[in-house]
Amino acid sequence: MCVKVVCVGGGPAGLYLAILLKRQNPSHDITVHERNAEGSTYGWGVTYWRALLDRLHTYDPESARAIEESSVRWTQGVAHVRDQVTRQPGDAGHGIGRHRLLEILAERARALGVRLEFEDEITPENLPEADLVVAADGIHSTLRAHHADHFGAEATEGRNRYLWLGTTQVFDSFTFAFVETEHGWVWCYGYPYDAEHSTCVIECAPDTLAGLGLDAMGYADQLALLEKLFAAVLDGRPLIGGSAAAWPAFRTLTNRTWHHGNLVLLGDAAHTTHYSIGAGTTLALEDAMCLADALREHTALPQALAGYERRRRAELVSAQSAARLSAQWYENLPRYIGLPPHRMFALLGQRHSPLLPYVPPQLYYGLDKAAGRLEALRRFKRWLGPRAARALHARS
Repeated sequence: MCVKVVCVGGGPAGLYLAILLKRQNPSHDITVHERNAEGSTYGWGVTYWRALLDRLHTYDPESARAIEESSVRWTQGVAHVRDQVTRQPGDAGHGIGRHRLLEILAERARALGVRLEFEDEITPENLPEADLVVAADGIHSTLRAHHADHFGAEATEGRNRYLWLGTTQVFDSFTFAFVETEHGWVWCYGYPYDAEHSTCVIECAPDTLAGLGLDAMGYADQLALLEKLFAAVLDGRPLIGGSAAAWPAFRTLTNRTWHHGNLVLLGDAAHTTHYSIGAGTTLALEDAMCLADALREHTALPQALAGYERRRRAELVSAQSAARLSAQWYENLPRYIGLPPHRMFALLGQRHSPLLPYVPPQLYYGLDKAAGRLEALRRFKRWLGPRAARALHARS
């Protein structure tokens, strides 16, 4: 059956859904509307892991090959704490420039016959008629807001403040740097995304932000101060920003439901997860996969949209729990930062554990090391962890 699909939002989720639906049925009439000009995008690089790449190869091998060829890869993490450095091996991570990712997806969508309309802002008042309308227009979705009572969106702000920057320093691995100032700790997460650039996210508590005067000084002065604080990891390279620095708190968005009539939410319009787990783009693309599967499996739209929401909600429980615990770990950094760097870094890697906030850090580190050697403790940890996560998720 041929259907007309209007997708509002030309980010990864909207573009990838258009690709998948065109692959399922080339006769579908699909248009992606993006309010910004083509090639203009926020952010620097995005990160993902091997499991996503494997799924991309399954769903659309051509775009997956282009994404893999345009990505950089690392296999370890490094943490700088004061003047000490510690490294740990880890799962293979990948970084790609957001601009390049969108370019790949747009080229693939066009090749399949999807219409892309840039500089075309869609509102509830000028929304084209369609069999299916996809709201992939981000956390501030205007289509979702038009039915606010139905969707029941709620946003919870975290405590810490952050700034998303780029740098010409090309990190050789996923890099953390923790710097102590007279007003508290400031830290960054950095990872490469092409041969010449890395993403660098700066984070600190609000009292530290105010104490350092970062919330009051001009943008150039902010970058100069941050370059001084992180000189050891930047190796003299500059930080690159936009035209202003807002230092927001991260907003975790949830919705009571994800669909209304023929309108369905996708990506950040439906849910957000804290940036510290590096899963935002992955979850958006997986939303698109799930919705495409549901539309293929169900001939009736209401059943397809209900099936999509039911399955994705269940799949997101683990990521949402991990994101919440990760954000809380950084909000409680003083609890861990006094440990020897290799121990602190080990607990940084364990920050998704629902047990960690309730066990003294030194004891948790010892138990975790013991669990690595004893099969009985490993089984108990695997059994207890998911149950504790589900219980805390349900309570929250």
